[in-house]
Amino acid sequence: MILDPPLQQGVFVKRYKRFFADIDTGDGERLTLHCPNTGSMKNCLVAGSPCWYSRSDNPKRKLPGTLELVTTEKGYIAGVNTSRPNQLVEEAVLNGVIAPLQGYSRLRREVRYGLENSRIDLLLDSPEQPAAMPCYVEVKNVTLEADNGLANQTDGLLLFPDARTTRGVKHLRELSAMSAADNRAALVFCVQHSGVQAVAPADHIDPEYGAALRDAAAVGVEVLAYRCELSPEKLAIAEQLPVLL
Repeated sequence: MILDPPLQQGVFVKRYKRFFADIDTGDGERLTLHCPNTGSMKNCLVAGSPCWYSRSDNPKRKLPGTLELVTTEKGYIAGVNTSRPNQLVEEAVLNGVIAPLQGYSRLRREVRYGLENSRIDLLLDSPEQPAAMPCYVEVKNVTLEADNGLANQTDGLLLFPDARTTRGVKHLRELSAMSAADNRAALVFCVQHSGVQAVAPADHIDPEYGAALRDAAAVGVEVLAYRCELSPEKLAIAEQLPVLL
């Protein structure tokens, strides 16, 4: 994903009311930006650290831009705009970067499915082959660094979720049901973090999600994780990562 114009650099000040973030620009201006992230953003909020943001010239927007990249407590770069992962995974699927999700002729977004009135992030299928198994793909953004001393910690371990998520557990139930009904189902952890080496469930934050993730994998849901390249000029899926269940 080429960012044109490139992201602008500022200094992070604070996040508040969940969807607002204040930053200082290079010329001394203080801006209030949209912060599109429903999680806690734990370990990602460091006052006085470098951050990057996109500007908008849309006159209908109340805020002048969006917080995109931040510097974490350990000095890594993390992508906090949770609208980006679906775009990044879609682009990677279409460009052949995510090998396990190749072989389909059609990709659709936000398709209703399941018994709990859900929408799947991406639905892959081949209408010209009625017998072909469709693939339901759910995408999650990952930015949480493992705390020092956490059991089974490895250097570069990233965790999901960063806050309790009943919605995320619901998505895993829906994927499990799709897999049980002889469809393909996949969960893709899109890791917008420059220091990642592996991904694992954050059991200490949401044990219900961790249990649901392992149950989903046990019934055939494919759990995939990919590292992203992050820069002010470009965001892109780079390489597959191990998932530690």
